[in-house]
Amino acid sequence: MHYDLDLPRDARSLPHNPLKAIVAPRPIGWISAMDKQGRLNLAPYSFFNAVGDAMVAFSSSGRKDAMTFAEEGGEFVCSLATWDLRDGMNDSSAPLPRGESEFAFAKLETAPSQKVRPPRVAASPAALECRWLQTVPLVPLGGGEAENFLVIGQVVSIYVEDRFVSDGMVDTGAMHPIMRGGYFDYFHITAESRFTMRRPKGAAEFTER
Repeated sequence: MHYDLDLPRDARSLPHNPLKAIVAPRPIGWISAMDKQGRLNLAPYSFFNAVGDAMVAFSSSGRKDAMTFAEEGGEFVCSLATWDLRDGMNDSSAPLPRGESEFAFAKLETAPSQKVRPPRVAASPAALECRWLQTVPLVPLGGGEAENFLVIGQVVSIYVEDRFVSDGMVDTGAMHPIMRGGYFDYFHITAESRFTMRRPKGAAEFTER
């Protein structure tokens, strides 16, 4: 079977684009940002990932509030979406009017950040505080107006709840993060699903600092 995106939608071999089901599971960037007026926005983005040792990026379909608030305020925070917070994460994706707080709508408490103005989700066990670097319009083949935008930020401070740090390392599985699949699917990560592999002989060992 071959799914050809150059064909009209009604002529394709599947009723839904399988890309999100194949590029999965994907980390969820639960982005909080603040505009110049101090209004808050909170929204989950599954086109999100680390793109360097101290940089993360999320992709916005259209110029949505998380992107424009990050640009205006110059900062944003990525809180970790977890199993216990799945309903709040989902509720925060509601299409509210600009400036209406998703924190309040989803009944989520805020907690102050250390180095940026936007707060983190208080109940989340980890958060990345970021300063906005740039927004890259993702212009499609053939040119034309960009419909998707890549927002890149530099991580300047990291919050982790103490109980998830052991021997100087963060226990990702113990935090039970959730990840996005295709359609309405999500994945639940646990400590039991973890496995370890050493790199091939001669490859660089674990050197992150």
